[in-house]
Amino acid sequence: MNSKTIDELTARLAVQGHEVSRSEKRVIERVARRLHVSRDTEQEFDESMGFGERVADRIAAFGGSWTFILSFLGLLVVWVVLNAVLLTRSKVGPFDPYPFVFLNLILSMLAALQAPVIMMSQNRQSAKDRKAAEHDYEVNLKSELEILGLHQKVDNLREQQWLELVEMQREQIALLTRLLEAKA
Repeated sequence: MNSKTIDELTARLAVQGHEVSRSEKRVIERVARRLHVSRDTEQEFDESMGFGERVADRIAAFGGSWTFILSFLGLLVVWVVLNAVLLTRSKVGPFDPYPFVFLNLILSMLAALQAPVIMMSQNRQSAKDRKAAEHDYEVNLKSELEILGLHQKVDNLREQQWLELVEMQREQIALLTRLLEAKA
């Protein structure tokens, strides 16, 4: 398509009362050239992530899973049983007696490390969601522009058919007039 089509589509968007954004211009150009707007934003985002970001996402995914919760719960039960029951009865003695101060220290350090990692992962997920929403907007905009174009084509076809019908009716009236004149 030509620049006239791009100008028409841009004018349609500008009529809505806002300035046409860069992403909207990209969609208009793709509509005019009959190119796809769809792409895999998930893959694009994953390819742009660095090693540390991928590790943080995996840690956050594991830290929020039932596997982690149940295994950690099992570790806590073993720690308490080992220190409170078994080692208390042995000659060695518990390495972390009842108030479990060492266990509290380990839990605090784990929480102190895990919280920022989870927050980094959530920030990346938010950015990924924003990219997906932007892409969805572009796809919806392209669909809307295509539908508007189809409506215009259907309206043009209907108008053309209407004009043809009117012309055929004129010809029929002219033929009927001639027939009536020939009989009279």
